[in-house]
Amino acid sequence: MWGLVPLFWPLLKPSGALEILAHRMVWSLVFVALALLALRRWGWARELIRAPRKLGLLTLAATVITVNWGVYIWAVNSGQVVEASLGYFINPLVTIAMGVLLLKERLRPAQWAAVAVGFAAVLVLAVGYGRPPWISLILAFSFAFYGLIKKRVNIGGLESLAAETAVQFLPALGFLLWLGADGSLSFGAHGAVHASLLAATGLVTALPLICFGAAAIRVPLSTLGLLQYLAPVFQFLLGVWYFHEAMPPERWAGFALVWLALTVLTWDALRTARRNRAEAERLAAAHTEQADTEHARVEPKGAKGAKEEGPYAPASTPSA
Repeated sequence: MWGLVPLFWPLLKPSGALEILAHRMVWSLVFVALALLALRRWGWARELIRAPRKLGLLTLAATVITVNWGVYIWAVNSGQVVEASLGYFINPLVTIAMGVLLLKERLRPAQWAAVAVGFAAVLVLAVGYGRPPWISLILAFSFAFYGLIKKRVNIGGLESLAAETAVQFLPALGFLLWLGADGSLSFGAHGAVHASLLAATGLVTALPLICFGAAAIRVPLSTLGLLQYLAPVFQFLLGVWYFHEAMPPERWAGFALVWLALTVLTWDALRTARRNRAEAERLAAAHTEQADTEHARVEPKGAKGAKEEGPYAPASTPSA
């Protein structure tokens, strides 16, 4: 669904990107509130109100994701789907770089190599575009910051979206009312189908997130990470083959470097996960062996005691 969403935003024309963004905020809150009402999941709201630090972080998250949503909608509707897809390809590399710069995390050699190749890719693409790929960089950095903030807040995806859209709701509604007073609001001015599609922005926003939350507790993390590459892959393919965006050789070269960096990153993540799993199994086996050895030391004493009981000893003792 996230990979195919570029097909949806052009359906909302002639609405502008800012109006679409405002509708997305308003209708997302409506849809998420209905979902939470159906699931009866409101206990988190009382706890959140009593935690001003979390409220502040969620307000910041709402601001960052507003930038991300707005730039993405504008990029798709202005015929720059390929550059938008690049933002989500390089997002894992930006997230790793932020981990080093902001959280002082230590990288493995393969991760350093992936970040270096990703940086080279951005330089190649900047030469190809004749400018830095601003759309890609804004999308990548805004989503990476959003992920960092969400990590600090640590609440469920549906609940987080409800809180964030609650922050966005009044400014977005105020903007739509201002457009209505100005006579430039497109909602309702282009028929019921167009109005329904604008209202469906809430469904388009929330439904993939709900599915992602359901998958996160059922699918191994390594598999989930690989599946997330499908969204920018679909977006890239739509940009090239459906929207017929230009792909000169230097742009292909830049994307090839990005894909090389992601291949190295994925290989390293899978290798590390496999190594950690093998180490965990080894430790578990060693623990079992140690327990068996200790049990074997105790067993002969029990057997000796049984023999010394003489004629009153049972005919056989149960095995361990």
